[in-house]
Amino acid sequence: MKTLVVVQARMGSRRLPGKVLMPLAGRPLLERLLQRLLAARFPFQLCVATSNLAEDEPIRQLCARIAVPVVSDHPTDLLQRHLAAARAFGADAVAKIPSDCPLIDPAVVDRVLGYFAAREPSLDFATNLHPPSWPDGNDVEVMPTRVLEIAAAEAKASFEREHTTPFIWDRPERFRVANVTWGAGRDLSKTHRFTIDYLEDYQFISAVYDRLCTAERPVFTLPDILALLAHEPELMRLNARFTGQSWHLAE
Repeated sequence: MKTLVVVQARMGSRRLPGKVLMPLAGRPLLERLLQRLLAARFPFQLCVATSNLAEDEPIRQLCARIAVPVVSDHPTDLLQRHLAAARAFGADAVAKIPSDCPLIDPAVVDRVLGYFAAREPSLDFATNLHPPSWPDGNDVEVMPTRVLEIAAAEAKASFEREHTTPFIWDRPERFRVANVTWGAGRDLSKTHRFTIDYLEDYQFISAVYDRLCTAERPVFTLPDILALLAHEPELMRLNARFTGQSWHLAE
């Protein structure tokens, strides 16, 4: 099974424009995210899916510089954009990872992709978001391309088109859906916000990178982050007013 990990990225974020190129420890945010994904052990092809707008040319240039393939397609229809990427690479399965997760742990990616691969073809969708348990910003969703094709053909609501996967996970009577939890009763999804939508999120994430990212060890782990926050709990106050907010809880 050929798995394609698709990172959706654009310059025109409504709440924090240009966030994907904001610096983290001397490198653009998107580059840091891709660096973390490439540290995962599960075998997959990685690509960035951006829009076909001229304003997203800096993303294409960044991807060319770091030798990560890029697909350019519909500006707002992310369902179509993911399908275009799947077709371009001949993928059997597609994993969606947003560009606003620059602290995602490679081990979480391995966990969800491995869970799905071990159960496919008897599974139509695997996620760690329904319900979530990891700190917000460790989002992984994976589905067979055949299911993505169905969603792209039938989804009508703008929320379903914009967010790629709601058409699938909101129909458990039709699709075989599974959720991968952190385990051992742990749930930091409502208390630890590692995603970036606002300037305060960037200030928090930048502070984490400044403390943990080194030239010798650029990819630090979720346990590293939690240990840092236990030592410096005041960092969590930087974006505390947005904690508990998440796109998949919006509708």
